[in-house]
Amino acid sequence: MEPITVYLPKPYIKDIDKLVSEDHYPNRGETVRLAIRDLLKAELWIRQQS
Repeated sequence: MEPITVYLPKPYIKDIDKLVSEDHYPNRGETVRLAIRDLLKAELWIRQQS
């Protein structure tokens, strides 16, 4: 993996932290990785199969 720096609005971070504190995800990084994966899957990977 390669690190990147991302600046997010405070409400996004607050909501991510809520998901982590409720044990939906192990940490912020994994939450963001999965969100990006889902976006890419929906926006790119599915289109490439068509």
